[in-house]
Amino acid sequence: MEAGTLLSGVAAVLPAGGSGERLGSATPKQFCALLGRPLISYTVRALERINWISDIVVVVSLENIETMKSIIEKYGHKRITVVEGGMTRHRSIFNGLKIFPESKLSSCPLQKPEVVIIHDAVRPFVEEDILLKVVLAAKEHGAAGAIRPLVSTVVASSADGSLDHSLERARYRASEMPQAFLFDIIYQAYHQCSEYDLDYGTECLHLALKYCKTNAKLIEGSPDLWKVTYKRDLYAAESVIKDNLSQQVCITTDMKEDAVQFGFLLHETLKSEVKVKGISVFLYKNNHLQNIFLGQCYNFICINAEKSDIEETQQLVDILENARISALHPVVLISVHLNVSENMSFSSGMEELAGIKEFAREVKKKNILVYGLLIHYNKDDPKLQETINSAAAIISALIKDRNPELIGQLLVA
Repeated sequence: MEAGTLLSGVAAVLPAGGSGERLGSATPKQFCALLGRPLISYTVRALERINWISDIVVVVSLENIETMKSIIEKYGHKRITVVEGGMTRHRSIFNGLKIFPESKLSSCPLQKPEVVIIHDAVRPFVEEDILLKVVLAAKEHGAAGAIRPLVSTVVASSADGSLDHSLERARYRASEMPQAFLFDIIYQAYHQCSEYDLDYGTECLHLALKYCKTNAKLIEGSPDLWKVTYKRDLYAAESVIKDNLSQQVCITTDMKEDAVQFGFLLHETLKSEVKVKGISVFLYKNNHLQNIFLGQCYNFICINAEKSDIEETQQLVDILENARISALHPVVLISVHLNVSENMSFSSGMEELAGIKEFAREVKKKNILVYGLLIHYNKDDPKLQETINSAAAIISALIKDRNPELIGQLLVA
C-alpha cells in the first residue's frame, strides 16, 4: 500500500528567514541561484512532489515575501503559503505554525494537520523515505527527527581558551532535519516557550521535551541531508544537481539508416562508459517519444544524417517546450550532424550548420541549452569506434557541465 493511502493530515513548515551571514553574500543563501534557479525552489519541490503532504508553509522575512511569491509563480509551485517570519529561527517557526489554528480568522483557510514536518529551506536533497520515517515515528512517539553521526569530536573550552573536556563521539549524534511532530505537541511547546528559548534556542526536539515531556524518536538519516551554509556548499549543491540531471539520456534519430545505426552504437558506448541510468533510442516519427518525459529526462541527443538538422532539432525543442520539461531544470540538447558524404569537407559542413549559434541563443531563453556536434561517419571505417568514443566523451562532458557559455558551439568528434 502506498504511503499516500496511509497518511493524511500532514503539513510542512519551511523556515527561510535567514540572512545568510555565514555565506558572506548579500543574497540570503535560500535565494542564491543553482543552475539559474533559487535554492529554496529545489527544497519546496522536494516536498511538493510528495502527494501526502497537504500544505507547505514557507516562512520568510518581510522584505522577501514578494520575492518568494514570484518564485512560486515562476516555477509553478503548488500548495504553498507564504508567511512573514520573526527575528529568530524559533519565532519564525512559531509564526508558521500559527497559520494553521488561526486559519479560520485569516485569508489562508488551511486545515490544522495531525502531524507537521519542520524542515530547513536550505536542505534541498531530502527524500520521501526519511520524511515518511519521521512522520510515522511522530505519530507513534509525538516527535521524531533525523540524526547523523558526528564527523568531528566535540570539545569544551575553559574561560582561558584551554581544553576543558571532550565528549565521547560514539555516544552523540548531530541533529539534522527533517523533524516531525504531532501538531498539538509542538504548538503547545511554542506557546509555553520562554522568551529566552525563542530568542536563543535552535532545536525543536528540545522544546517538545522541555515543555511537553515528549521524548523524540531519533531516526538515522542519509548523508544527503546536509545543509547549505557556506559558499562552498552552494558549489557542492550545484554539483549534486548536475550529477542527478545527467543520469538519463534520450537519443533521437531521423529515419536514415546511418543515423539509426550510429544512434545504437552511441547508445552502447554511453551505456558502458558514462554509466548513465537509462538511454532510450527513438525515431522522430515515433509517437511514443513523449513517454520519455515521464522519466524526467533532461538530456537529449538529436542525430541527423540530412544536410541540415536544425528543422528536426526545432521539432524536438517544440515538444520539450510543450511538455514544460525545462521549467524546473535546464535541458541539454546536443544536435549531432553526421557527415556521411566522402566529398564533403568538415569546413563546408560547419558552414551548413553555422545557423546553430543563433538558434541556440533563441532557445536558451526557454532554458534549453543547445550544442552542435559534427561527426564524419563511415560505417566501414576501421577507426569508427574511436570516433564514437570521442563523441561519447564530448557528449558526457556537455551533459555533466551544462555550461551555458558553450551553447551554439559546433564541436567536432
